[in-house]
Amino acid sequence: MARVRLDEIDRHILKDLQANGRITNVELAERAGISAPPCLRRVRGLEAEGYIRGYHADLAPNMLGFEVIFFALVGLESQAQERLKAFEDLVGDWPEVRECQMVRGGGDFLLKLLAHNTAHENELTQKLTSAKDVIRVTTFPVIRTSKSEPGVPLDEAPALEAGA
Repeated sequence: MARVRLDEIDRHILKDLQANGRITNVELAERAGISAPPCLRRVRGLEAEGYIRGYHADLAPNMLGFEVIFFALVGLESQAQERLKAFEDLVGDWPEVRECQMVRGGGDFLLKLLAHNTAHENELTQKLTSAKDVIRVTTFPVIRTSKSEPGVPLDEAPALEAGA
């Protein structure tokens, strides 16, 4: 289903799915004000076009033995594409690295990591500092998280072109 723009029904579907990925297609359709078959076609189209990247459960890390969340700002010796890619590939294989963002200003990558405890945090930090091309690692242990909102603020999103 090719779209020139996301219409209000598409945005409503995206908002509802983002809030509750387990909603049934029938309920989603009712909430969007359309019948179930066209709703399912719209959802499949939104998935195929890349607006919907996947569905997941939001798990509680502390209940699963990950007591420490920390961020690491990593600086590399070189910003040559092959070295940046090599670093991304390296940390991409570490299950404790939950996010890897290439950033500007003060470092090359910002990582979000989960650790079992402070000893594990120290082990991961050492693993980072000893990685090829890494010249600087600054860690930021999380004391408290007051907001963790997944997704996109759809009510604040500009009118989007398909494929944008």
